[in-house]
Amino acid sequence: MKRRKFIQNAVGGAIALAAARVYGAALETSENIFPPIHPGKSDAPLILRGVNLGSWLVLEKWMVPSVYRGYDAPDEYSLCLALGDKAAARLNQHRETFITAEDFRWIRNCGLNAIRLPVGYWAIEPPKPFVGAADYIDFALDQARKNDLKLLLDLHGAPGSQNGWDHSGREGDIGWHKDPNNIRETVRVLGAFAQQYGSHPALLGIEMLNEPSTQIPIDVLKDFYQNAYSEIRKYTAPEVTIAFHDSFRATAWQNFMKGPGYSNVIMDTHLYQSFGREDLERNAQEQLIFALNRKQTLEWMQHEELPTFVGEWSLALPGQSTQNLSSFQADLVNGAYGDAQLLCFENTRGWFFWSYKLESNSEWNFKYCIERGWLPERFPA
Repeated sequence: MKRRKFIQNAVGGAIALAAARVYGAALETSENIFPPIHPGKSDAPLILRGVNLGSWLVLEKWMVPSVYRGYDAPDEYSLCLALGDKAAARLNQHRETFITAEDFRWIRNCGLNAIRLPVGYWAIEPPKPFVGAADYIDFALDQARKNDLKLLLDLHGAPGSQNGWDHSGREGDIGWHKDPNNIRETVRVLGAFAQQYGSHPALLGIEMLNEPSTQIPIDVLKDFYQNAYSEIRKYTAPEVTIAFHDSFRATAWQNFMKGPGYSNVIMDTHLYQSFGREDLERNAQEQLIFALNRKQTLEWMQHEELPTFVGEWSLALPGQSTQNLSSFQADLVNGAYGDAQLLCFENTRGWFFWSYKLESNSEWNFKYCIERGWLPERFPA
């Protein structure tokens, strides 16, 4: 895709993009310089188009506040600790109802082909106070198979917390790398995941760790990834993808995990424009241009490092970016923002929107974004 020329007015730029929403042509003609993740008879690359099933098996309070009703707990660990013997009943009630077989059918009917499933290190062998989720991983894999979807099993939370955020299971200190036992246990858990799920026909692959903090020394992280790769490969065929997150250090991975000792390794990067100081300073036009310009970095990553996919993105922008626009104009910006990102991401190994659904309607809710017309109703097969 050649970069669009925006007119000076931010709203006009949004309208120009929105008017160019020709998805059937734009998405299906995207180039991809890498072979398929699962090589088959066709030489055409498999572009992953999917959603995250966020806050289903790893809770995030802002996404599902009703699960936390009556408690001031900031994270899943604290909630389970507060609930005590009642934790399993509450969490499993949420798991039974938040994502059902109908959701997998809806994802398939939308034209998507993949799911990224966040799970915690406690999923199959839960230490107290956590509640295990093995049955729901089995359910997700079986539903993925029935609906011709591929599933990426994503280790979202590690012992000691790899980033100190609530979606690691426990908010607070970043202690994962400070105790070698945490790292060894994470490798062991990944091996257990591979042993239990590695031969399932719906498994796309295993992502070794979600969003490890930039505070973790890069050498420690690289050593972990290499050891975890070896452990996973003991139980998986080469066709099973092994993914790693770039730790928000997109250019740190040249000459890493390449060569004859590694097969089917891909890199995950998460792209948001709503958290940083620079994000807060952009107006609508600048946000759209910035999104389109990501194509340059993504191309560099794939040429100089490894095949790359965008494991998380959304339509969320800081309120300041659209605060002087009418609701109609803001809708146009949201749609154009989705277009700009998709045009870039379709030139990678693929993408997973964060997240499939929330309890509230917002630019983080994939289903709601489609209902509002900000994203296409159906994606190309």
